[in-house]
Amino acid sequence: MKNSSLYKGSLTTIILKLLNEHDKMYGYQITQRAEEITQGELIITEGALYPCLHKLKAKGFVDVEVLMIGNRKRKYYKLTEEGTRETVKKLAELEDYITIMRALVNPKFRPE
Repeated sequence: MKNSSLYKGSLTTIILKLLNEHDKMYGYQITQRAEEITQGELIITEGALYPCLHKLKAKGFVDVEVLMIGNRKRKYYKLTEEGTRETVKKLAELEDYITIMRALVNPKFRPE
C-alpha cells in the first residue's frame, strides 16, 4: 500500500490517532511512527503531512509548540480538547467504513 491513494482519505484520522497516543509529536515523528506501525506499508510524505497539520490547526484540533532543540526550532503538534473529541468521532467513522468495506469485499462477513 506504499503511497497508495487509498489512505489519503484517512490521513486526518491517522494523524489524529497518532497524536492522541502521544503527548506531542513533531512531523518527522508522525511519519516514522506511521511507517513503523504499518511495517513500511504506509509512507506519509511531507507534502501530504504538513498541509493536513495546517488544516487541523486552522480547525482548532491541534496546537503547535515551537521549541529550540540545539540551534534549531522544532514544531511539536498536540491535540486540543476539541481535537480529542474529533479523534473519537473520526475513529468511529473509520470503524463503520471498515465494516462496510469488509461486507462489500466479503459478502459472507457478518458484523457483530
